Amino acid sequence: MMSEPLNKPASLSELFWAFNRLALQGFGGVLAVAQRELVERLRWLSREEFLDVFAVAQVLPGPNILNLSLMLGDRFFGIRGAFTAMAGMLVFPLLIVIGLAALYGEMAAHPIVANTVRGMGAVSAGLILATALKLGPSLKRSPMGAWPAMILALLTIAAVLWLRLPLPQLLLSLGGLGMALAWWQLRRTPTEESELP
Repeated sequence: MMSEPLNKPASLSELFWAFNRLALQGFGGVLAVAQRELVERLRWLSREEFLDVFAVAQVLPGPNILNLSLMLGDRFFGIRGAFTAMAGMLVFPLLIVIGLAALYGEMAAHPIVANTVRGMGAVSAGLILATALKLGPSLKRSPMGAWPAMILALLTIAAVLWLRLPLPQLLLSLGGLGMALAWWQLRRTPTEESELP
């Protein structure tokens, strides 16, 4: 069964407004919204492409969703697209955040405000978990295979929750292990296929 062809933005304006919409929906985390917008609604990326681009965006310095916007903008329109997508991610959310920060500074001590912020943290964690479950089936196509990828994910969760490893150590240890396993599997696969009659 052939999948439908992917779309691409028709103009820089469409790119700007798509990332602006994505940013304005992403309170507490944009991963779930980005996957829904870019893969399901706009169909600019397949699930596998989204995972690949997001994996690279996460290991680069800076906010991962901003890195993703820069990479996709560049993919579709070059350097102009990268700056346009970044502007879409930043302009209006920046104005909102400045306004909310000023308001929060005045009302942070109020118990309702403090409890609201705690509640938003729980919702954000739920969104991230839901997105991970939705993207999980795509691990079947990982060069490492589904089981090694799941084991690596569980090791990462354990390293964060129990060992409290900081991000640089996680990237160097488990990230390096993941890259090495994928590289080894990719090198091994063509050799096995070439041995077939």
